[in-house]
Amino acid sequence: MSWQFTKSRDWAQLEAQFDFVRDMQNVPQDALHHAEGNVAIHTQMVLAALESLPEYQQLPELEQNIVWAAALLHDVEKRSTTREDEEGRIHSPGHAKKGELSARNILFRQVDTPFAVREKIAALVRFHGLPLWLMEKPDPERTLFAASLRVEMSLLCMLAKADAIGRTCEDKAELLARIELFELFCREQACWDKPKAFASLAGRFHYFHHQRGTPDYQPFEEEGSEVIMLCGLPGMGKDHFVKQFYPQTQMVCLDEIRREHKINPADRNAQGWVAQQGKEQAKQFLRTKTDFIWNATSLSASLRESMVSLFARYQAKVHIVYLEVPAKQWRQQNQQRKFAVPEQVMERMAGKLELPTPDEAYRVSYYINGEFVDLLD
Repeated sequence: MSWQFTKSRDWAQLEAQFDFVRDMQNVPQDALHHAEGNVAIHTQMVLAALESLPEYQQLPELEQNIVWAAALLHDVEKRSTTREDEEGRIHSPGHAKKGELSARNILFRQVDTPFAVREKIAALVRFHGLPLWLMEKPDPERTLFAASLRVEMSLLCMLAKADAIGRTCEDKAELLARIELFELFCREQACWDKPKAFASLAGRFHYFHHQRGTPDYQPFEEEGSEVIMLCGLPGMGKDHFVKQFYPQTQMVCLDEIRREHKINPADRNAQGWVAQQGKEQAKQFLRTKTDFIWNATSLSASLRESMVSLFARYQAKVHIVYLEVPAKQWRQQNQQRKFAVPEQVMERMAGKLELPTPDEAYRVSYYINGEFVDLLD
């Protein structure tokens, strides 16, 4: 596979081509950690540091382009999260999490990017600070294992090292030492060059959804419903997917509930009521251990978590299936639907999309442009 973010890496051309690059010039940083100046200066220093690393130079071309794109995008949402506190210190809380959403949007809309490549970049942006701060997390092992299901730790450390070198600060040596310790911890936990292994899918689900447990624990699997939870923006082909793969399976469809009660999809005030009606229908299937499909957009991780928890209380095994087609096709498919979603609603929803991650459910699959894609390869 051949892919690159842009043909030219000249900074002036990047600024001319992308508004998010131009925005970096106006985003200040705290002088204690970034005495070099604003985000634009820092990002250029990070890119230069990355390209000088021997381990980067030894990567295959595609992986070089992936890490380079992640370095360009790693602080993209400092533009929206940067704040100055009462003491004059500058902070950017949540910029990595929000940056993942923006990176995904940029690579979906502005830069033609294969799904698997895009998600590797988005994950690098999301976790770029993890090697520095893992040990300060409440549960470092659980945090690391979840991240390992999404991102290659060797590439993450490479990005973190470039991020540390590409700044002016007094604690640079300490930052680099933290990254070395992170690598040792990853190797010790057997997730440096591969995702963390679990005893089974049920064991993985148990580990991430219960306070106690170890990766090698094999839980007893009780009989319950098989639930297919669809996830995807309106117009991505969820109904077609159901007809193709599950034509005889019972279904709870939130859009059908809205249409039955003549509720506008843009009516946010009615969303809670619609979801509650869907939950009541689902509970009927769960009580009788009937397999069914949960047909909704399910765009946020918190919403999916609440539904997965509900289904799991009835011993159901939840299989999340995320669906996506290219941006141009997505818009065309929405326009061809009998009940098309307004363009402004589509844009708002796209900006909030949180892709389901492997730790969320018993199984998570990605059905992309008519084919299943494995992100763990």
